[in-house]
Amino acid sequence: MTLTQLRYLVAIADSGLNITLAAERVHATQPGLSKQLKQLEDELGFQLFTRKGRSLEAVAPAGERVLMHARRILEEAGNIRAYAANERGQHSGQLVLATTHTQARFVLPEAIAAVKREFPQVSMHLQAVAGDEVLELLARGEADLAVISTAGGEPEGGVAVPLYRWRRLVLVPRTHPLSKLKRAPTLAELAAHPLVSYESSTRAESSLRRTFVDAGLEPQLAMTARDADLIKTYVRAGLGVGVLAEMAVGARDEDLVALPAPDALPECVTWAVIPRARVLREYALALLHGIAPQLDRRDLRRVLEGNLEPQWPKAPSWRELSQPITT
Repeated sequence: MTLTQLRYLVAIADSGLNITLAAERVHATQPGLSKQLKQLEDELGFQLFTRKGRSLEAVAPAGERVLMHARRILEEAGNIRAYAANERGQHSGQLVLATTHTQARFVLPEAIAAVKREFPQVSMHLQAVAGDEVLELLARGEADLAVISTAGGEPEGGVAVPLYRWRRLVLVPRTHPLSKLKRAPTLAELAAHPLVSYESSTRAESSLRRTFVDAGLEPQLAMTARDADLIKTYVRAGLGVGVLAEMAVGARDEDLVALPAPDALPECVTWAVIPRARVLREYALALLHGIAPQLDRRDLRRVLEGNLEPQWPKAPSWRELSQPITT
């Protein structure tokens, strides 16, 4: 039994039993992958998958148990490599980060640029997807860590580290009736207009939708998008009132009027989610510290190693983080 065979096994399971796709993901040939799978099954003495003709149909019950252990073995092998690289002071490799479009576009560039300056041999790979897909990528082992926002409790799927807090803004053209307000619009005032917001706003569990429903109102969602820049484009086109993260509004949006969102809309927290017992490379710790300077890299490492109970410092607001340092 080899680590390669276990890696191929996990790739097949995570590719929906599609041998061709699994071979592409592990940079192997389809015949080579099939041969390794057969050798593994021959050594174990039972089939890991049920078959229909020459196609894999499902993971066999015994295969599920083997898969569970294979994932643990591969994760620990990765931890050993990461630990050894840290001990050698070797700072080359790659970091795969799963996150949302808003984080990727408006929050991460400066932190990633700082990591690249400190660790020029590291390649960074962003997987920008919808909010509900971020943790799925992490769970499938397709990302080293995730950066995601919630308006409720901490996300599941690993060790959740609070990075910063943020609120929403209301964005309208200068000719819009709400642009004359010198205050945050009320929920009722927003409900009177078509809204343009994130794709997640259509879901029943959305904090935006829940806030309106709790107030006895129904939001008019005229348009949704994953990308905040698209939301602003549709606001400019007159399709509705934008409701989006404050990080997404900057100096380039001076043609629009930004208003505070109603206080009833809850504050959100952006979290880093890291697989439990994961040994992070130094450049991954540097990235998290770059986003959230209040974090101590040594404490973060000890928590991940299970040697310290998490007691994270209070996450600063986005406004506090984005203020320039003055002397």
